[in-house]
Amino acid sequence: MQFTDIYHNLILFGQSGGGWLIKASVILLVAGIGDWLMRMMLNRLQQKLESTPNPWDEAAIIALRGPASLLLWAIVVSWIGQIIPITTGNIHELGRDIGIIYAICWAAIRLIRCFQQHISRQINTKPDIKIGKLEAATAEIIGKLLRVSVLIIGALMGLQTIGVSIAGALAFGGVGGIAVGFAARDLLANLFGGLMLHLDRPFSVGDWVKSPDREIEGTVEHIGWRVTRIRAFDMSPIYMPNGVLANLAIVNPSRMTHRRIYEIIGIRYRDADKMQDIVAEISTMLKSHNDIDQGQTVVVNFNKFAQSSLDFFVYAYTRTTAWVKYHEIKQDILLKIIAIIINHKAKIAFPTTVVEMADEIHVNNTNYINE
Repeated sequence: MQFTDIYHNLILFGQSGGGWLIKASVILLVAGIGDWLMRMMLNRLQQKLESTPNPWDEAAIIALRGPASLLLWAIVVSWIGQIIPITTGNIHELGRDIGIIYAICWAAIRLIRCFQQHISRQINTKPDIKIGKLEAATAEIIGKLLRVSVLIIGALMGLQTIGVSIAGALAFGGVGGIAVGFAARDLLANLFGGLMLHLDRPFSVGDWVKSPDREIEGTVEHIGWRVTRIRAFDMSPIYMPNGVLANLAIVNPSRMTHRRIYEIIGIRYRDADKMQDIVAEISTMLKSHNDIDQGQTVVVNFNKFAQSSLDFFVYAYTRTTAWVKYHEIKQDILLKIIAIIINHKAKIAFPTTVVEMADEIHVNNTNYINE
């Protein structure tokens, strides 16, 4: 629009009288009353929905409260733009469309955040309840991805509304994305690695993990976009890039169902006649032990002729997976095994060497000394 056109429109605006001003004032007054009534209605509706067991309807009301007002005023401003006797082209329509797009995106983002907060709150307050097998970290990453998706879609719709070609923008973004991808390969690898960790869930925050591929062992403290923080048992933090961590073999002892007791014990060769009774009594002790899971394998067998001992092995599973409790149970069982061996007048073997000498060699040596 040229300067002369603007000047001409201002003259027409001054000669048009005050009719448009009255109409605009009435529209603003009605819109203000409508906005107040709508907010009051949403507040009362939210109070009624708070007593219902379903939290999603309340979240929808919370998400719509602000965007609904924005949507109303975007339409009102567009109407007033049509009344004002100034040639503004389609600026009021353009503003209305952008306001509607913004209101919809705002409502979607608020709704996603409400859902995420509710799921995280449920997981934190009731950890024994699984909500679609979601975890707090998984809910957070999914919420972030959904919000970013809404922002991208809203930005593309806004560009199309103002007349920018989406095809050209996508083509430019594709070329730029390739360049950025080559420049930040490690960053993207870590981002996608973090996404895979959240989707596959090989571990959660608070789990004890270790890797046979690397000297990594500790408790998971945080799973981020780029790195995962693991607290080692010496209390030092380990920061592992997600791209590296996603390609490692991870052992998660926190998810074991049982803990195994596997010990090899040897007695002396001179106690060979007592082996069968010792093994039988140890087996009876394990099968009557309250902390041993009888639904799992329980085996006690003579196993090997070793260099200094006759070896038998003890194989069983405890009911508990707690590390401290497991070692208390294991200690109790080992002490009972020692008592059983002692009760049978046998002894636990240790590395020894026995030298046997023939009688004739002893005699010859004696004669040689006498000579």
